[in-house]
Amino acid sequence: MLLNIPLKIGTRDSKLALWQAEEVKSRLESQGIKCELVAVKSPGDIDLTTPLHQFGTTGIFTKILDDALYANQIDIAVHSLKDYPTQSPEGLTIPAVLERGPHQDILVHNGDISFLNNGNEATVATGSIRRIAQWKGKFSNHTTTNLRGNVQTRLRKLEENGWHGAIFAKAGLYRVNILPQNHIVLDWMIPAPAQGVIAIGCRQKDQRIIELLSKINHQETFLTSTIEREFLRTVEGGCSAPVGALALIDGDNITLKAGVFELDGSNQVVVEKTVSLQNAQGLGKAAAIEVLQKGGKEIMEKIKHA
Repeated sequence: MLLNIPLKIGTRDSKLALWQAEEVKSRLESQGIKCELVAVKSPGDIDLTTPLHQFGTTGIFTKILDDALYANQIDIAVHSLKDYPTQSPEGLTIPAVLERGPHQDILVHNGDISFLNNGNEATVATGSIRRIAQWKGKFSNHTTTNLRGNVQTRLRKLEENGWHGAIFAKAGLYRVNILPQNHIVLDWMIPAPAQGVIAIGCRQKDQRIIELLSKINHQETFLTSTIEREFLRTVEGGCSAPVGALALIDGDNITLKAGVFELDGSNQVVVEKTVSLQNAQGLGKAAAIEVLQKGGKEIMEKIKHA
């Protein structure tokens, strides 16, 4: 194909999405490729009241960019990989990711975290059923409430509503430089598969673009996120399912910790597996099969019928 100059980079128009797209643009321009941003709004950006899992499908934040690729309105699309379906739509691919940012979930609070230790009732906000399920598993007496919107909107809602805290992905607040001092890292909470990873999608037929994107691809992040998403795909959970997975490389080994969670936090099945990097292929699938055999299948069936 003839490469369009400038390369049109599709992105959602939130501050965080634009930051991520600018990061991709900067990496490509460092390779001598001229680029321009094309911003769009997704249904998930417009409707800020409906809980994410009630949209009834995966890809609510990404489909609009896929459609723009199909229509040749853009050349590449920048996604938060955790929002992207584990199976790319026909004719599209994710050939590259940037180096992963912070993967952790955090609790932003009002300065008083005594509610975490005293057994009292409390209200914690999040729009993620994965976070709700894990939070309920640890703090069964707490109430969770829905929280939607961009990161700035969610921080404002936390302050206005007087909730005890709200759960965020650390990467989002860190990237747009609004990470509050009043936060704690939830190192016990398993993040969403590929949380903190910026992905770049394009049309499969555009081999020249795929070659260009390979120059900015971060191989370790590509490997770990692929394993996490393989786990998610095998347990048949969409991006709104209560499924967590985190793969970390340590020297010549890679460890995957992953699991599925009851919606009300009453049960969970989590496994942790370590293999050599040479044997990393199939790790996500193997962990998923083990989770399903240990009771995860029953949990996922309940979720499907909920």
